[in-house]
Amino acid sequence: MTGEQSSAQGYQKDERNDRVLVHVNGEYFPRDKAMVSVFDAGFALGDGVWEGLRLVKGKLISLDAHLDRLFEGARMIDLDIGLDRAGVTKVVTDTLAKNGMTDGAHIRLMITRGTKKTPNQDPRFVIGPPTIVCVAEYKSPLPEAKARGYTLFTSTFRTTGSDQFDLRLNSHSRLNLIQALIQAIK
Repeated sequence: MTGEQSSAQGYQKDERNDRVLVHVNGEYFPRDKAMVSVFDAGFALGDGVWEGLRLVKGKLISLDAHLDRLFEGARMIDLDIGLDRAGVTKVVTDTLAKNGMTDGAHIRLMITRGTKKTPNQDPRFVIGPPTIVCVAEYKSPLPEAKARGYTLFTSTFRTTGSDQFDLRLNSHSRLNLIQALIQAIK
């Protein structure tokens, strides 16, 4: 069994994903050409917010709740997304339409503070608008995973306390969670 097959985040291979177009700042690129700058605040510092959405039978599941969390997260880090709720929804729906998707899609919407003059923590070094990326892919759960179930592991890595980092925030900074997952995998 490969790592992807045993992962709770694994999914069935779908060759349509090889041809998806990715939204990057209002333009669409083939997945292998979609890029952000190495000076992007999200890449360099994890400075951004994201949401994962599902498209089922033409409906974006819990869209309002996801937008609430996205905008609240952006507000908490003083990130001006540069779009209102309708504008963000349009990015998602346009990406789905561009890819002809009507069902069975997972969307990762990522918004960072944008490109910086130099990679440092100070948000005043941003030299442009926020970076907005929307990736839509066909993702169906692995049937064998559902049949087999998953194993629970309690990691020695702890999440950061709420007095240091608000875990309600879907931030690009997920390193402690990745460390816990790596420990569980090993």
